Amino acid sequence: MKIILLLALFMTISNAQSIRPIRDNVGFCWTASDMDNVISFLKKDAANEKSFPSENLIAAISPHDDYLYAGRIYFPLFQLIHAKEIVIFGVTHGSVRKAMNDPKNILIFDKFDKWQGPYGNVDISPLREILKDSLPKSEFIVSNKAQTIEHSIEAMIPFLQYYNRDVKITPVMVTEMSFDKMNRISNDFSKTVENYIRAKNYKLGKDIFFLISSDANHYGKDFNNSPYGLDKKAHSSATARDKQIVKNYLNTDITNSDIKNLSEQIWNSKNNKNVIPLWCGRYPIVFGLSTIKKIAKNIDNKNIEGKLFKYSDTKTEGVLKISGTNLGTTAPVSYHHWVGFFSAGFYLK
Repeated sequence: MKIILLLALFMTISNAQSIRPIRDNVGFCWTASDMDNVISFLKKDAANEKSFPSENLIAAISPHDDYLYAGRIYFPLFQLIHAKEIVIFGVTHGSVRKAMNDPKNILIFDKFDKWQGPYGNVDISPLREILKDSLPKSEFIVSNKAQTIEHSIEAMIPFLQYYNRDVKITPVMVTEMSFDKMNRISNDFSKTVENYIRAKNYKLGKDIFFLISSDANHYGKDFNNSPYGLDKKAHSSATARDKQIVKNYLNTDITNSDIKNLSEQIWNSKNNKNVIPLWCGRYPIVFGLSTIKKIAKNIDNKNIEGKLFKYSDTKTEGVLKISGTNLGTTAPVSYHHWVGFFSAGFYLK
């Protein structure tokens, strides 16, 4: 009897460990009723807002800030995404870097069987294990610890699952690396994904979609980042800088030069004399765009064109008055502490 009980306990623990735990239960929705209320509010709120086409949309950049701050920026994007599978390029935030001895020059995968979502557990695409088997071992690590600490990928799941209860994900964290190193890993990554797409007879955008998780500038004393000052004028200058970068390098036909130049605008390049905004997704954006561009070319022989959906920031948005949820905010907001964010789509062209 004792052996049976111990075996049952072991199986229970093993099963519990196979499902990724929730990192942020304050800023994001983890019950169906909460997420239903958020979408209901955002639908009404956006009734007179500009809409964007879903045709030929194959990839996007989304914020991962609190829903009560960034809900209006998530919404115009996620209502367009209905693909079976989503490859999500996430950030390696400072909390992960500190806990993991600052990993660099690699991708980070997990080995959880499922991830939690507000409408039930989310399945992992077979693509994740194929990537592990195909990529050179020097290009990635597998760490449930890293993925458990990181919140930039889980932020996508409630919105994705609202529009597709059966969605499958491939979570990929991107660490700091040089542009050349990133390009080499991107080549290997894209080839594996292309083979998977062909084997499954998938259509870009319809069957598989690529999502890059990134907030924009993190501004103020708490981030040791206030080159323009700490007042209304500084806020205007810093958000204008964000918008200019998006306009020049993301709201346009995406060329290899654009991607390289974008890296110089948002990375700490020694050659960059401009004020560098503190974008937390600066590595996932460059890696993601490099990869997506290659896949679009090799699968459909097409380029990609970026379109900005919406830009804002926590100081401008304030806290959305969404009732009937357990949502909260995970950080304060003032001219001394605010975060920018935007959503953008990338279309086959």
